Amino acid sequence: MTTTATRPVGAQARASITARTLRTDRWWFAPLITVIGLGAWVIYATVRVYMHKDFFVQDYHYLTPFYSPCITDRCGDAAEFGTFLPSWWIIPEAALTLPFLLLFRLTCYYYRKAYYRSFWLSPPACAVPDGHQTYSGETRFPLIFQNAHRYAFYAAGIISVINTWDAVKAFHSPEGFGFGLGNLILILNVVMLWAYTLSCHSCRHIVGGRLKHFSRHPVRYRFWTIVSKLNTRHMQLAWITLATLAITDFYIMAVSAGWFGDPRFIN
Repeated sequence: MTTTATRPVGAQARASITARTLRTDRWWFAPLITVIGLGAWVIYATVRVYMHKDFFVQDYHYLTPFYSPCITDRCGDAAEFGTFLPSWWIIPEAALTLPFLLLFRLTCYYYRKAYYRSFWLSPPACAVPDGHQTYSGETRFPLIFQNAHRYAFYAAGIISVINTWDAVKAFHSPEGFGFGLGNLILILNVVMLWAYTLSCHSCRHIVGGRLKHFSRHPVRYRFWTIVSKLNTRHMQLAWITLATLAITDFYIMAVSAGWFGDPRFIN
């Protein structure tokens, strides 16, 4: 049996509100900062990827993560996996990994919220109308690719291993073991990348999302608790890694271009 709700006798109809929102705070500030921050990073990263130079310091084996692994004919001694792609300007040196890293970031649960609210205004803030008339969810092209996040996570894990190898290799210059400021920057970047990657929601689900009895899987439960703690910092780590990537790339570019030398602590 169904019932139909009726308005009590004498009750007033709901007021017609013509204002877009009744919020009086600066609700637009967070989306604006996100647009500026993400936009600036994308511009910087795009310019650097297509500069095709100043990405490797041969004396200390510093390789920027924007060019790792380096697989085009321009790579020279920076190539660890061979140079099987031509030196055509539209092909990035790290063409093997950049698409997967882009997919991982684009499908990240936090980044979805960030660019949905800022670039798409969908919605820009709580209690503020959506900037679009209709929304079909993530079931149609191109948003259906958001469902590939778990697979992008696997690729990001492999790429983090490659970045770790680059950081370790940088301790072994042609003159032997060495340690400089660039090594600290590379190591810090790798640690932050691992923290961001492992804090991913997909990682948390993979580790312990399907377990019905944690007591029967103490090791996986331990990993799940660690990942869960990282997951609470996923937003912060997302922005921190953008900063460490840009700083690492800029430092290696500056040293490679001869703007300043790399302070050495050992050798």
